[in-house]
Amino acid sequence: MSQPKNPAMILFDYGGTILHEPDIDFLRSEQVIFRHVISNPHHHTAEELNDWENKRFQSLQPVRDLDAELTEMQLLRLKYELFDIKLDISYEEAEWLKWSEACPLTERCRSTHIEELLRFLHENGIRTGVISNIGWSGAALSRRIQILLPDNHFEFILASSDYGIRKPDRMLFQVALMKAGLEPGDVWYCGDTFDKDVVGAHASGIFPVYYQPFHAADDTPTAPPQTDFPYLTIRDWQELIDQIRG
Repeated sequence: MSQPKNPAMILFDYGGTILHEPDIDFLRSEQVIFRHVISNPHHHTAEELNDWENKRFQSLQPVRDLDAELTEMQLLRLKYELFDIKLDISYEEAEWLKWSEACPLTERCRSTHIEELLRFLHENGIRTGVISNIGWSGAALSRRIQILLPDNHFEFILASSDYGIRKPDRMLFQVALMKAGLEPGDVWYCGDTFDKDVVGAHASGIFPVYYQPFHAADDTPTAPPQTDFPYLTIRDWQELIDQIRG
């Protein structure tokens, strides 16, 4: 598989690729949700429930290592009902509140030059979409992206939580291709995780772009992994613009 010169569509990973989540603090968000508790007969604390969810999530990591996805909605429902806690908001609202409070929506979340890249792609007729490994619901993910990147023009945003599987499972990429109505050779996929994004895209016949951004002025690029298939490594989204321009 050679690098297609002019992709019809470019798909993106979410976390660490188009957006970042700095300074995430789940205890802070649990404390905010606790303002909506209307029944807590056993007098549990926000700290207690936050600790329980962290341990529960870690205990389920082997399931995620098998490319199966867990969802935050499942954990929220299990947690509050297990501890006999009732809220005055829905689980959908609690999920959004937890995410937005744990990692506030600020300009720091945007990857450098991502807005310029998305504008360039749209102006040049290159379609875009998102495939993300994420426990948050697709509805919450779409809402977050629309707030932080309001001019994105993404045709679809696929969250692994809505499908029960995680990249590099080829079925997620195949769903995206079906939605786009495109052949794999017409599509590029950009992501920052080699085994999930690069390997998964290649296995689906999609050309991979490995995004490894600069993190500091003295940041030294590491040697890219050796593979028996071609992929593109970029350190800044401006590089991708230059690649497409040729």
